[in-house]
Amino acid sequence: MDCYTANWNPLGDSAFYRKYELYSMDWDLKEELRDCLVAAAPYGGPIALLRNPWRKEKAASVRPVLDIYSASGMPLASLLWKSGPVVSLGWSAEEELLCVQEDGAVLVYGLHGDFRRHFSMGNEVLQNRVLDARIFHTEFGSGVAILTGAHRFTLSANVGDLKLRRMPEVPVLQSAPSCWAALCQDRVAHILLAVGPDLYLLDHAACSAVTPPGLAPGVSSFLQMAVSFTYRHLALFTDTGYIWMGTASLKEKLCEFNCNIRAPPKQMVWCSRPRSKERAVVVAWERRLMVVGDAPESIQYKQLTIQVLLDRLVLRRLYPLAIQICEYLRLPEVQGVSRILAHWACYKVQQKDVSDEDVARAINQKLGDTPGVSYSDIAARAYGCGRTELAIKLLEYEPRSGEQVPLLLKMKRSKLALSKAIESGDTDLVFTVLLHLKNELNRGDFFMTLRNQPTALSLYRQFCKHQELETLKDLYNQDDNHQELGSFHIRASYAAEERIEGRVAALQTAADAFYKAKNEFAAKATEDQMRLLRLQRRLEDELGGQFLDLSLHDTVTTLILGGHNKRAEQLARDFRIPDKRLWWLKLTALADLEDWEELEKFSKSKKSPIGYLPFVEICMKQHNKYEAKKYASRVGPEQKVKALLLVGDVAQAADVAIEHRNEAELSLVLSHCTGATDGATADKIQRARAQAQKK
Repeated sequence: MDCYTANWNPLGDSAFYRKYELYSMDWDLKEELRDCLVAAAPYGGPIALLRNPWRKEKAASVRPVLDIYSASGMPLASLLWKSGPVVSLGWSAEEELLCVQEDGAVLVYGLHGDFRRHFSMGNEVLQNRVLDARIFHTEFGSGVAILTGAHRFTLSANVGDLKLRRMPEVPVLQSAPSCWAALCQDRVAHILLAVGPDLYLLDHAACSAVTPPGLAPGVSSFLQMAVSFTYRHLALFTDTGYIWMGTASLKEKLCEFNCNIRAPPKQMVWCSRPRSKERAVVVAWERRLMVVGDAPESIQYKQLTIQVLLDRLVLRRLYPLAIQICEYLRLPEVQGVSRILAHWACYKVQQKDVSDEDVARAINQKLGDTPGVSYSDIAARAYGCGRTELAIKLLEYEPRSGEQVPLLLKMKRSKLALSKAIESGDTDLVFTVLLHLKNELNRGDFFMTLRNQPTALSLYRQFCKHQELETLKDLYNQDDNHQELGSFHIRASYAAEERIEGRVAALQTAADAFYKAKNEFAAKATEDQMRLLRLQRRLEDELGGQFLDLSLHDTVTTLILGGHNKRAEQLARDFRIPDKRLWWLKLTALADLEDWEELEKFSKSKKSPIGYLPFVEICMKQHNKYEAKKYASRVGPEQKVKALLLVGDVAQAADVAIEHRNEAELSLVLSHCTGATDGATADKIQRARAQAQKK
């Protein structure tokens, strides 16, 4: 009978281990792993192999192959590498493969081999080339650290928000360091490197020499170093065969172990011991594996949250399983099922063997009005895949016009974008599309588009009235809108022209436009304005003073106030000012001047076409009762009572009202009777009323 402990092997004094195969890898590797660049993602993530990298013994004509496998070796993607030589591979926290090239370019691929983007690590890296590289992880994201051929370090702590930092120079570094690593301390990325028996720590400002506490003497070189996944611990392998383990801050030693092997290891990594809070370091040589551990981990970090788990299922296109997990955990729809369905839809649009109609219908049937799902985002993915018509069909399901329009503009479907913007009723959105159209189309096509959209045309005219007057004129010309064109030139004659000749020319253009519009009234009025401008300029030249831009009435008034009565009368005749209006103008002007003598002469020049009550009113307005009484006697019978009341002659007003036997006039006079002064007059009116009633 076999012994149950036969396959257990001792590990130190108090521990045993055994090794057995959990599953076999499904891959069929045609080359040894030692001949490949290898990158394995954490948490059982994918494995990337770059076969046939640029080695001297390989034929230059053979293209390398980039293969991506699952953790169990199932093929996920395979592609020929058509870019430059690769120095290092690594996976980001979002399971994107970062490929660092010798020229400093970093190419980013998805889990299934789809190219995402690329970025450069800077001109200095390009000039000096990449000697070595590390992909590391911080709380801010995934970073890249570069060692150049000039033995300088450049890094970015977050490739999602690329900010390059050139680290300080290490004065003693004349060749590549024997080993180096990226650290993250106090939310800042550092570089730790070994030069002979010395260690140096680089931050953004300085290069500092550091010494591990309690390190065994006799070290002349550090051959390997490893940082734990949480960046809290550090392991150093020395040429004396010692493995030093301590905190990454190099302030505390945890343990030190003599492995009695002085050859540099192939790999050295940190790992967790099963069912224990202890951390261990695994050291691998060509044919030997050693586990060293005595580093208690006081804090366990739960890195793989449910959201990260769901993201990884989505990346592997395991949508039904992800949805079942969301439903089981009762996650909010926006965070769970809706998000997964949106990812599914973005994958669906990449299936180019299915027609646009079928894909759009399938997505709408599956998603419907699911909250948190943006059809515009899915349409953008379709457009990115070269399926413009599919993107347009998907946008029909997007209820928010503000989300439809930007993508339609990006797809150069500007006219459709304009229709959608108008349907939304959002004027700002319409203006956005109009300005885009204006830059995209030639002027003729732009104006023709506006003619087919009356709402857009009206809004654009309003915009042009304030911002682009010349464009407004072109619009009117395009539409043969002579009426608006005439109005435009009227406004332009005052807003843009300062010289009288220019203003008259603009008014002449306006008059011509009004004639074409068959608006003779506007044309004649414009011609009169031209005549008035010329006359005003002549008056200024001959009389001095300010006449330009006065109205016709104000021009007449100014002439009267200046004592140029004959000129005023001639102007009235030239412009056919009616007598009534001229008498009002002259009456008002002479009263303002308080030229009572001239006013009296004027009143007697001929019979007043406006009567004499206005004379009474104007004089009283100027508080001159004496002059007012002169004209009260000349007022006709129908306005006599009102005139007498204006000058304060209540008794005579009562006599006239009684004589006229007019009840309205009697009531008016009675309302002006006050106190004992007018008591007799009031009694007189009452008696007249009584007698009238008896008859």
